[in-house]
Amino acid sequence: MANWQDPQTTGVNAATVGVPRAARDVGLRSYMLSVYNYMASGVLLTGIVALLFAPFAADVLIRADGRGMSALGWIVMLSPLGIVIAMSYGANRMRTSTLQMLFWAFATLMGLSMSTLFLAFTGVSIAQTFFATAAAFLGLSLYGYTTKRDLSVFGTFLIMGVVGILVAMLINMFLQSSAMALAISAIGVLLFAGLTAYDTQRIKSMYLYVQGTEMAGKTVILGALTLYLDFINMFQFLLSFMGDRR
Repeated sequence: MANWQDPQTTGVNAATVGVPRAARDVGLRSYMLSVYNYMASGVLLTGIVALLFAPFAADVLIRADGRGMSALGWIVMLSPLGIVIAMSYGANRMRTSTLQMLFWAFATLMGLSMSTLFLAFTGVSIAQTFFATAAAFLGLSLYGYTTKRDLSVFGTFLIMGVVGILVAMLINMFLQSSAMALAISAIGVLLFAGLTAYDTQRIKSMYLYVQGTEMAGKTVILGALTLYLDFINMFQFLLSFMGDRR
């Protein structure tokens, strides 16, 4: 989940005053459709790049002795994190076109990084997991969009859970426990399933504050980035949990 919040969007946007509800609903649907279009296009780009680069992944991203990532592999793996941080905390100073460029660069680098999945898992299990993740994501995001329940109460718990998962993954890098890895994958799936619904509702609520402003285009891209991260993380944890290894 990307950490982004425009400080200028706290409060009621004057542009919403006097706007008929029907017009706001149409605007909201258009706004959310743009978010989903960006997100889906990013996932598609990542998948295409990963599939095309997979035959070269072992030679380029993995060390010659097969023990870990090469120097270029580490650059490819860590670069997306740098882009997420730059987009999340620099959005107010960036143009919308700059955010768009960074989003597509991020999706491309993620594709290069995820090409290594084809070295560890069978193509059939990757495809099955992808479609299972897509179905779950659609259902969870639809719930977050339509529910009247305030999901913000779960936000802190979910974010703390993600931090806990990251710490557990670092610890398991040294322990190399298969049981712990399985538990991390199962919990990770649940956490990012919850974040999908939570983030969808949060992105939806942002529209009331940014419609008619310059930030509207930026929050579309940032929202797409957030949902992209939820989808990809849920996919990777689910693949680790149920994927067939080579």
